[in-house]
Amino acid sequence: MIVDVALYQNGLRVEGPSDISDLVEIARSKGGFVWLGLAEPSEAEFNMVVGELNFHPLAVEDAINAKQRPKIEDYAGLTFFVLKTVFFDKAEQEISTGELICFIADHFIVIVRHGEGHPLSTVRHDLEQNPQLLKLGPFAVLHAVADRVIDGYTAIATSLEEEVVGVENKVFSGKRQTFSQEIYFLKREIIEFKHAIEPLILPINKLISGMVSAVPEGIMPFFRDTSDHLLQACEHASGLDSLITSVLEADLAHIQVQQNIDVRRISAWVALASGPTMIAGIYGMNFHHMPELSTRYGYYFVIGIMVSLTAFLFRGFKKSGWL
Repeated sequence: MIVDVALYQNGLRVEGPSDISDLVEIARSKGGFVWLGLAEPSEAEFNMVVGELNFHPLAVEDAINAKQRPKIEDYAGLTFFVLKTVFFDKAEQEISTGELICFIADHFIVIVRHGEGHPLSTVRHDLEQNPQLLKLGPFAVLHAVADRVIDGYTAIATSLEEEVVGVENKVFSGKRQTFSQEIYFLKREIIEFKHAIEPLILPINKLISGMVSAVPEGIMPFFRDTSDHLLQACEHASGLDSLITSVLEADLAHIQVQQNIDVRRISAWVALASGPTMIAGIYGMNFHHMPELSTRYGYYFVIGIMVSLTAFLFRGFKKSGWL
C-alpha cells in the first residue's frame, strides 16, 4: 500500500523514523516536509497510516472511494487536489483512467493513487535531483506530479491523432465498405479522454490565480507553464473530437454515394432492357392484323430497332457515367 515515504529538508532527502506522524512532527519542528505515496488503500489502511494527520472526513471519503472529478478544495490548513491519470491501450484502442488524490499542507503531501495512468515511478527520483525546486515545499511535488501527468495527456492526444488519421485514410481509400463502427468506438474513447482532462483546467487556474494562498510565489511560474501544456492537450482533444465527427459524417456520406451509384446502375440496366421488352411484348400479342407481320423482312427490322434502341441507351448512360 505504501509506495514510498521520505522526509525532505532543504531540498534533500534525510533519514528519519518509520512512523508517519513522527516524520511530520520532525518536519514541523525542524523544517521540511514529508512526501508519502499510497496505492489504492482501504479505509482501515488509510486511517492506520495517516489517521493522526486529522484529514477532513469528506476528503478521506473521496480518497478511499475515488471516482472524483478533477478539483481543488481548501480545508483548514489543508489543500485537497484531485487529477485524473489516463492510459491508452493502442492494441485495444481503449482509454482507461485512474486518479491521483493529493493532500497538501505546510509540512507534508500525501498522494493516493487509484487505477491506471501515466507511470509516476520516476517523478520522485527526478525531483530529488533538483533540490532547489524541492526547497519550495509540498507544492513543488504537486507541480512535478501534475506536470508528468499532463505530459502523459499530450502523448495520448498524439496517439489518438494517429488513430484518427488512420481511420480517415481508410474512409477515403475508395473501398466499398463502412468503418462507422470503428469510428464510433474511437470517438467514444476521445470523449472519455476529454472528460478526464478538461475539468482539470479550473483547479490549475485556481492555483495560478492566487486563490490558494498556500501556494509559494516561487512555484507559480511552473504551474503557469503546466497550465499552458494542459490547455494545449485540451485543444488537441477538442480538435480530434471535431475531426472524428467529420470523418464519421464522411463515411456515412461515402456509403450513401455508393448506394446512389448502385441505384443508378441498376436503373440504367433496367432501362436498357425496357425497350426490347416493350417491343417484344407488343409483337407477342395474338392479333392477326398487325403491321409488318406479313412483311418478309419485318422480323429483322424489329430486331434491328431493338438493338439500335439498346445501343443508343447504352451510349447515353455510359456517357453520363451511369454505367
